[in-house]
Amino acid sequence: MFQSFEVTARPEQGPPRLAKLRDLMTTLGIDGFLIPRADAHQGEYVSARDERLSWLTGFTGSAGFCVALQSNAGVFIDGRYRTQVKAQVADVFTPVPWPEVSMGAWLIEQLPDGGKVGFDPWLHTVAQMEQTRAILSDKGITLVQVENLVDAIWDDQPAPAMEPVKPHPLEFAGEAHHDKCVRLADTLRQAGQSSAVITLPDSICWLLNIRGADIPRNPIAQGFAILHADARVDLFMDAAKLNDVMDHLGPNVTVHAPNDFLDRLAGLTGAVRLDKTSVPVCVADAVGALAVWGDDPCALPKACKNPAEIAGSAEAHLRDGAAVVELLAWLDAQAPGTLSETQVVSQLEANRRRDNALQDISFETIAGTGPNGAIMHYRVTEDTDSRLEDGHLIVLDSGGQYLDGTTDITRTIAIGTPALEARQAFTRVLAGMIAMSRLRWPEGLAGRDIESIGRLPLWMAGQDFDHGLGHGVGAYLSVHEGPQRLSRVSTVPLQPGMILSNEPGYYREGAFGIRIENLIVVENAADLPGGDAHRAMLNWRTLTFAPIDRRLIVPEMLDAGARDWLNAYHAETFEKISPRLSPETASWLRDATRAL
Repeated sequence: MFQSFEVTARPEQGPPRLAKLRDLMTTLGIDGFLIPRADAHQGEYVSARDERLSWLTGFTGSAGFCVALQSNAGVFIDGRYRTQVKAQVADVFTPVPWPEVSMGAWLIEQLPDGGKVGFDPWLHTVAQMEQTRAILSDKGITLVQVENLVDAIWDDQPAPAMEPVKPHPLEFAGEAHHDKCVRLADTLRQAGQSSAVITLPDSICWLLNIRGADIPRNPIAQGFAILHADARVDLFMDAAKLNDVMDHLGPNVTVHAPNDFLDRLAGLTGAVRLDKTSVPVCVADAVGALAVWGDDPCALPKACKNPAEIAGSAEAHLRDGAAVVELLAWLDAQAPGTLSETQVVSQLEANRRRDNALQDISFETIAGTGPNGAIMHYRVTEDTDSRLEDGHLIVLDSGGQYLDGTTDITRTIAIGTPALEARQAFTRVLAGMIAMSRLRWPEGLAGRDIESIGRLPLWMAGQDFDHGLGHGVGAYLSVHEGPQRLSRVSTVPLQPGMILSNEPGYYREGAFGIRIENLIVVENAADLPGGDAHRAMLNWRTLTFAPIDRRLIVPEMLDAGARDWLNAYHAETFEKISPRLSPETASWLRDATRAL
């Protein structure tokens, strides 16, 4: 538990590794090779064996890719990582702002007509390749399938993950896995489909009520599955991992060796559903003409949590909130300049470990003070570990993986006396978080339709942030879960039972960072007193309870409705969390949750 599995290149390793890759490209007669941060299962997180991007470039972000050409090697990163990438990659790599610059457009600029770029068909989805090929088609640049060239030069590449799989108790899952299979199989029959191929590990774990540990911080097991229209499941996973779950899986789940997967796909009959946004190219090639495109059948049912999952998540958040409050009280008692970022991380993780239901943290804890706080996904190292000095802010983003739920919470805390500029920015971020928390909206709207609510106070001051307002969260599964999001590109309608984060922020490079995050669940909105409802409405219920630093709030910048919400939230935080605290911390919490 709590082990860190890092595979990264030091800056001096980047040039020789890239040179070896280019030599191999020359041997194969190709002009470039694509290195995504992906594995064959196409989830967001990867095991140590699949950390090819960080091994080659040094970049450790959770999203991005490299396009290595003979003359240039671009590392494509989105707005979350543009500060981080500068510090991590050697100068033989060129950061490229993505998605503003697409891979196809960059290749057209860098390569002559007739160029050939190799890719591993296990590591790219059908949708990704279709999009890029459409851009390149007029320029004569071709994408060709090759063996993975990074694997060929990575002499000490870790072995595949082989962690044991465990059953997920029905009291937390809320629905037997056989019932899930029957329910989803019915949707296949209604669509005239004989089967669906599932490659996302969290989908498989949700469907079969199992959990694993193949990916650090994520309780998932790597494998593939085929769900048939008669509710049978073919599971492609190493049998050595399944000793503890064979009885649990039952007779309707047949286990096969992972190496048999492509052969089984080639032998399917009837219409086979594939999700082109998550299925690797080689899987689609194996299915061939039988493929019909559709969503992963598990994605939406998994996102819409059942009552047991919601209740478990709510309870996990209360225990987790107590651990966070104990940390905040401890931190408040330390004089500025006496603590480092790593000490804060260690103390918070120690607090969480006291809960026997904790299985792991849900991601590497982010504790960034001063300028480090402006790095959105900052991870403290020996080289960057900084003291919490007077006037600093510290962004503390963390979470836990509990048997009954997954948590993710961010608080920004003042160290000593904060500057007025930081307090004003913090209050705008808080106003946006509160506005989203208070929102009710008509059924049928997606994240893109309401996301701007959480940005408006910042926009009015000419400020913004380069990450989405919120992501989906699993039920003792991945801390980042689709398909729902609060983002400008999310078209998935929000539905009751979906759990998302609500996390506006603001980042001043070289100075400070701010982020405030609660998890919230979609519910059917109650009728307003005396109201005549025009249409069905939805609203949020907050799951996360921990105080928001009153020292960073400029009260006159909040309207009456926002102040009332915050006062009510703080009162509820004290009511729910104080019985779980030591007497000294409960006394601290009473003061921290005083009304504005």
